Amino acid sequence: MRKLNVAIVGYKFMGKAHSNAWKKARFFFDLNIEPVMKVACGRHEEPLKAFAKRWGWEEIETDWRRVAERDDIDIIDISTPTFLHHDIAVEAARRGKHIFCEKPIALTYQQAKEMYDAAEKSGVTDFLNHNYRRCPAVLLAKKLIDGGEIGRIFHWRGAYLQSWIVDPNFPLTWHLRKETAGSGPHYDLNSHSVDLARFLVGEIESVTAMIANFVKERPLPDEVAAGTFKAGETGKEKGEVTVEDSAFMLVEFQNGALGSFEATRFAPGRKNYNYFEIYGSKGSLIFDLERMNELQFFSTKDPDDSQGFRTILATEPVHPYIENWWPPGHIIGYEHEFIHSVVDFLKAVDKGEKIEPNFYDGMKNMEVLEAGLESAKTGKKITLIQSQDNFSKA
Repeated sequence: MRKLNVAIVGYKFMGKAHSNAWKKARFFFDLNIEPVMKVACGRHEEPLKAFAKRWGWEEIETDWRRVAERDDIDIIDISTPTFLHHDIAVEAARRGKHIFCEKPIALTYQQAKEMYDAAEKSGVTDFLNHNYRRCPAVLLAKKLIDGGEIGRIFHWRGAYLQSWIVDPNFPLTWHLRKETAGSGPHYDLNSHSVDLARFLVGEIESVTAMIANFVKERPLPDEVAAGTFKAGETGKEKGEVTVEDSAFMLVEFQNGALGSFEATRFAPGRKNYNYFEIYGSKGSLIFDLERMNELQFFSTKDPDDSQGFRTILATEPVHPYIENWWPPGHIIGYEHEFIHSVVDFLKAVDKGEKIEPNFYDGMKNMEVLEAGLESAKTGKKITLIQSQDNFSKA
C-alpha cells in the first residue's frame, strides 16, 4: 500500500475532527493510500504536544512554513482559523502538496480566487471540507433531485442556527473578529448552506441580505484555552465585536428558483441546527442535521388518500458509504462525514482526479457570501456576474 505523509495545521475543534478521520479511514474503507499522521502544527507547544500524543501524530512543529518546506510531507490539512487559510494553501500548492482545507475557504473572494489559481497551476488535489455534502441522507436528496423525483425546483429554504454566544460574557474569540474570521455566522454557517444549495439546486444569480449585531463588546479571551463553543478564562478588559451576530439572505437561482438563508448564533435551544427544505413541482425534501440519518420526502405521485411526508432512514447498504459501517438501522454520526471526506480525498489523490467541493466551489461560495455582505451594507440587491471576478450592483 502506498503511504503518504500528512501534516495538520491546527489542533483544536477541527483538528480533533480531522485527526479522527485520518486515523479511522483505512480501518473501515479499502484504500490504496495509507495516510501517515506525520506532523501536527500549532502555535502553543504544550497543548500541541498533548494533542499529538493523544491522536497519534508522530512529530510537532510550531511554524507552518517549516512544515510546508519539508520534502517528506505529501498532504497538508488546514484546520486553522480562517485568516490563515490563504497563505498556507497558496504556499502548500506552490510546493506541490495536496490540500485538505476547512471551510469557509478564506476571508474574501479575492483570497479564494488566489487559492484556486494556485492549486490549478500546481495540479495538486485540493479539497474544501464542506462535510455535510457527505451525509448519506443529503446524497439521497441529490439522487432524488437528479432523478427528477421532485420536478422543477421552486424554493430553497435554509437555516443554520446555533446559540453558543448568546451570553454577552462569552469572550471575544477569533470567530468574532473581522480580521481573523472575515464575517460571523454569515461566513461560518451560511457557507455550509450556500454550498449545499449550489450542490442541490444550482448556481445563485442575485442576493439581497441584512445583518444584525446584538452584542457590541465582549471580554478578551485566554487565547490558549478559548475556542469554538469554549469560553476559557476571561478578564475585565473588553474588545469590540467586529462581525455580525445574525444574517438573513434572499437569493434568486439561475434556474429561476427562489431561496432564503438564515444564520445566527443567537437561537437558544439550537445547538447545531442545520436545516433545509426544497420544494418542487412533483415533490419536496426536508433535511435536519440533528436527525442526520433521515430524509423527509413528499411525492405528488402518491395516491391522494395516502400523500404525506415519508421519513427515509438512510442507513441501508444502498446508500453511499453505509455498507462500510454498521447493519441497517444502526445510525452514523457527525464524525463519519469527516471520514467520508478523507476517504474520497485519498481516492482522488490516488487517481489524480478532482474532488468536490474544491477551491473552485469555495470561490463560488465566497462570491455569494461577499455579495451578501455588500447587499447588507448598501441596502441593494447584488447581481452576480458569473463570468467575471467581481459583482455589480443592480
